[in-house]
Amino acid sequence: MSLLEAIILGIVQGITEFLPVSSSGHLALTQFVLGTPEDQIFFLTVMLHIGTIFSVLVVYWTDLYNMVLEFFKMCWDLLRGKSLGLDNIYRKLGVLIIVGSIPTALMGIFLKDIFSEVYTSQRVIGFALLITGTLLWTSERMQKFQSNKKALQKMTWLNAAIIGVFQGLAITPGMSRSGATISGALFQGINKEAATRYSFLLSFPVIVGASLLEARDAFTHGTGEVALPMLLLGIFTSFVAGVFAIRTLIRMISKGKLYYFSYYTWTLGTGAIILSFL
Repeated sequence: MSLLEAIILGIVQGITEFLPVSSSGHLALTQFVLGTPEDQIFFLTVMLHIGTIFSVLVVYWTDLYNMVLEFFKMCWDLLRGKSLGLDNIYRKLGVLIIVGSIPTALMGIFLKDIFSEVYTSQRVIGFALLITGTLLWTSERMQKFQSNKKALQKMTWLNAAIIGVFQGLAITPGMSRSGATISGALFQGINKEAATRYSFLLSFPVIVGASLLEARDAFTHGTGEVALPMLLLGIFTSFVAGVFAIRTLIRMISKGKLYYFSYYTWTLGTGAIILSFL
């Protein structure tokens, strides 16, 4: 594997982790295009998640810091017999993220083996990309007919759990995590700003948890031909690309342009399906 391949994979990982176009699907398709054997690329693709973790950390530093701080304060209040104090937005947001992470974790644990078997199937990736595009297009269109859209303060535990299920479905290669969670929020009448913010914050524990689990398998399989400079360059590239992707998606959603990604995923998914028959 070359440095150029590491840079390409870092860019693909960083951008597609947060734009609603599926990082797993794009990494699989990129691997296919580059012709890189899976045993050489597996370790690097797992380590690239470190870069995307820092992307969320940098963009949402204030939210993450305050949530952790308020979580410990909330635990202290409970020990003293006080209420949860969920009128504090950071306490409520922290609880909602915990609730949303539970169905995702359960689906990831019990369904991982099933979906890992189809990771390299271009046809499955293609159909999942078509579904992603349909979710994006439909959810944004539905927002135009919904009144009294919910802000974060009005989100319920049920809202968070349903979004967590949508996120769990994104274990399917070709299904976008951000696309699924944002669509799941929009379908429930949550406003765009809240849906975007919650989606990215919800991604933090999921990416960290999944990276830790995959890292064990990655080290078991070996590092392939990935040298330290190549690894660091790939991680840095995924970090920069991730920050760019997060800020880009925030702007596009605020301008009502989420559905633009539908055309891209539909096109890519159709192409992947056609190629799978050739």
